[in-house]
Amino acid sequence: MVDAAVDAATIAVGRTPVSVIRRGSGSPLLMIHDELGYPGWMSWNEQLSQRNEFIIPLQPAYGDTPKAEWVRSYRDLAALYAHLVRQEGLAPLDVIGFSAGGFVAAEMAAAAPELFRHLVLVAPVGVRPIEGEIFDFLAVTVRTHVAATVSRTDAPEFAQIYGGDMTPEQFERFEDARAETARIGWEPFMFSDSLPNRLEGLGNLPTLIVWGDDDLIVPKGCITRYEQAIPNSRTVVFNGAGHRPEIEDPEGFLSAVTGFLAQ
Repeated sequence: MVDAAVDAATIAVGRTPVSVIRRGSGSPLLMIHDELGYPGWMSWNEQLSQRNEFIIPLQPAYGDTPKAEWVRSYRDLAALYAHLVRQEGLAPLDVIGFSAGGFVAAEMAAAAPELFRHLVLVAPVGVRPIEGEIFDFLAVTVRTHVAATVSRTDAPEFAQIYGGDMTPEQFERFEDARAETARIGWEPFMFSDSLPNRLEGLGNLPTLIVWGDDDLIVPKGCITRYEQAIPNSRTVVFNGAGHRPEIEDPEGFLSAVTGFLAQ
């Protein structure tokens, strides 16, 4: 993880306070973190921050963002982030979502594609897989959950994600994150049956789907379902990478994303 200070401030999105990290310069890039929380400022963030301003909201009940009782589904969460984009005058912008953050980004796009320039979904949950199942990571310990997110455990930044060593404070943050994930994503588990139908209305929104073929969390059946649902999508598969291609193959990931966003 790059040792870099980040600027965070709490803004009121309507009546809901949201802590937002902003860093970099250039065109805005909204990053939506995964179900475990903001993983930290990584080398790929640093590279992209030379051409993009990263805008990273911390989900309600994560970090310094308080729980929002009205957010009861990932569709609700997407509405909150869409409100933020409109309120801050950021649209149209590029959006990249990871895992559950990909679910949020897809829900945002289905409801308001006009807010987007490009959409990047990295190992996204959110749709019922055509075959296979989304791994029930809430049925295992948080240590097992984190380990299941990577195939290449020798990835240089794996030991630094989410703040590095699993201190008691980090465990508490993880358990808070998992409790919130269970509250808004439990049934059905981490997908919406209606989302693929709603995504068919995206029109020509350019969409890049990124997946590692050793992903233990998201089966290929989810990726296929997204490919079928999103009209203008293409997929990049990283061989031998797991659920976190951005740290398992950072150079390949950065090349794929920068090339796509430059189109």
